[in-house]
Amino acid sequence: MNQILHREKAAALLHFLEASPVRTTYDLDKHRLTLLGEAAEEMVHFRLPITVPYSQTGIAESKPVQYVMLLIQAGHCALGYFEDGRCLNHKVFRAYMVRQKQGKSQIKYLKTKGKSRAGSRVRLGETAEFFDNINSRLQDYFQEHRIDRVAISCSKTLQPYLYTAAVPTPFDKRDPRLFKIPKHIHTPIYEVLLDANRFLQRGELIALTEAGFAAIPALQDFLQHHAGDSAEEVSEQDELADEVYLTDDWEEDTLDTGDDLDEEDDDIVDWD
Repeated sequence: MNQILHREKAAALLHFLEASPVRTTYDLDKHRLTLLGEAAEEMVHFRLPITVPYSQTGIAESKPVQYVMLLIQAGHCALGYFEDGRCLNHKVFRAYMVRQKQGKSQIKYLKTKGKSRAGSRVRLGETAEFFDNINSRLQDYFQEHRIDRVAISCSKTLQPYLYTAAVPTPFDKRDPRLFKIPKHIHTPIYEVLLDANRFLQRGELIALTEAGFAAIPALQDFLQHHAGDSAEEVSEQDELADEVYLTDDWEEDTLDTGDDLDEEDDDIVDWD
């Protein structure tokens, strides 16, 4: 059982829990509270909106959150800088990384074959440039702004290329600000970036037992008291999340696919 909470309701619940005797633990990596039962057993997860900060001291903070969102799939990336839920700048990158006939990225192909032809070398070169471009934009964001969180969606296969690119990331893979987006992400484009942002601006309650939210009586009371609030309600702040302020970089780095290169009888080279 789960329930989505709009931003204001999630913030109200957080303040309610702070004033209640309900015991909680906070997971920074997942930006999530766990509500505990009388025997300290886990009863309910409460994922907080990314725009509702929470300190390790157990006190909700009121400062606006500045964050970067980074969505990466093979050959596709959408990233943006956000302040309090509003997208102030974004960028979309596209690169030739997928083998057209097999529909498999060159990185995954190398894991099974270990060799590459001319077309493959083109894809590998574009892969390197792809991650350099991503990290260059991230460097710009981190130099110009205070970054509180980094919301990221990137497969384990691609992460080594992100963190070992010639242009370094402004954070490492153990940075406490990293937050893995708990949602399936479609091919990263601007609209998908905004959709992920809307998702992260909402809270979510997840019941861990058959008793549901009734396992925490105080939580059940809160939900009943706010039963008139629709879980689908969209606040003014959420609507503003779709607006882009300051700059709107809608440039796609598209590259010639060079399909004919795969057919060349070229030398085979090793790629470590």
